[in-house]
Amino acid sequence: MAMTEWGTIVDGNPLRQTILERYADFFPFDAIDSNVSLYEGFTPLVPSRRLASRLAVNNIFFKNETENPTWSFKDRGTVVGVHHALSLGYRRIGTVSSGNMAVSVAAYGARAGLKTYALVSTSIPLEKLNPIAVYGAVVIQVEGDYGDLYFRSIEIGKRKGIYFINSDVPLRVEGSKTIAFEICEQMNFGVPDFVIVPTSSGGNIRGIIKGFEEFRRCGLISDIPTMVCAQAAGCAPIHDAYINNEDMISRVEYPQTIAHAIENPYPPSGNEVLRKLREGGGLCVAVTDDEMLQAQKELACEGIFGQPKAAVPLAAVKKLRERDIIAHDDTVVCIVTGGGLKYTAVCERHDLIVRSCSLMGLEMLISQLWD
Repeated sequence: MAMTEWGTIVDGNPLRQTILERYADFFPFDAIDSNVSLYEGFTPLVPSRRLASRLAVNNIFFKNETENPTWSFKDRGTVVGVHHALSLGYRRIGTVSSGNMAVSVAAYGARAGLKTYALVSTSIPLEKLNPIAVYGAVVIQVEGDYGDLYFRSIEIGKRKGIYFINSDVPLRVEGSKTIAFEICEQMNFGVPDFVIVPTSSGGNIRGIIKGFEEFRRCGLISDIPTMVCAQAAGCAPIHDAYINNEDMISRVEYPQTIAHAIENPYPPSGNEVLRKLREGGGLCVAVTDDEMLQAQKELACEGIFGQPKAAVPLAAVKKLRERDIIAHDDTVVCIVTGGGLKYTAVCERHDLIVRSCSLMGLEMLISQLWD
């Protein structure tokens, strides 16, 4: 068994590996320090025979990123970003986030013993603030344009010595590509016909595309799936530019969607995503809030409770199937990006039923509900 510079055992067994160790040859590090890891990644690829049958598709899989340490895919990019920050000697890290990324950076900053700054919008739901602060991060609500805050944070970071692990920084993208690596391994180095990714800043879908491209260059796979950028109709700058055959995205002036986690009016990687989709024959789909709420409920009926944004890929499958873009013999992977418990306020939009009774009346109620 091999040892890393810090003494971690590396023996090829994924049950004892971190993603930093398993895919070390694909990261730009001379040595791996797995002490920064919270054992992110290695998330399940869950098949749904019921939904596949209902939608008349050969296979539908859900890459369940809610099983990461802080319940979202962000942990993959965060661990790589923190590793890079430490390798460069930084003692302070930060991020601009609407929730998921701030929680992730706060958790990994605590793990690494780094002072962490989380810059959030003043419109962030209250239920998302305390899960960031509990890790000891400095949480600052900033009034002003969220897109401008992204670029302002980088400028401040340069002057103050803060490594900002924002949504599409290169090392975060490097972490996201491990999603593609795992899908390939889980499918015995085959690839699905379609991979559908809910998209905000664009860093995650960039990383997943990069992962498939790197495995193909290595000869581990022969094809790259059709990549689908899925956005909320109320804030879909990449989709809008794609369908209008424009070369560059335009800012969405008045975004309006319940999928706050992908409500980015001017995604920093938007133009790059647009270019990569067109080069690789990818697609863009936008879904309404009602469509994603229905998909969220259907996903929950499969045992996976995702945020509204995490249900966007399933809603996109329906649209693509209706248009015969996805065929009945295709295999589709939906990336379920974040856990529903991180945004429970959306439950008010569902017609949920909770019954009550006395102890003496319990059996009678159960009998009444028997079917």
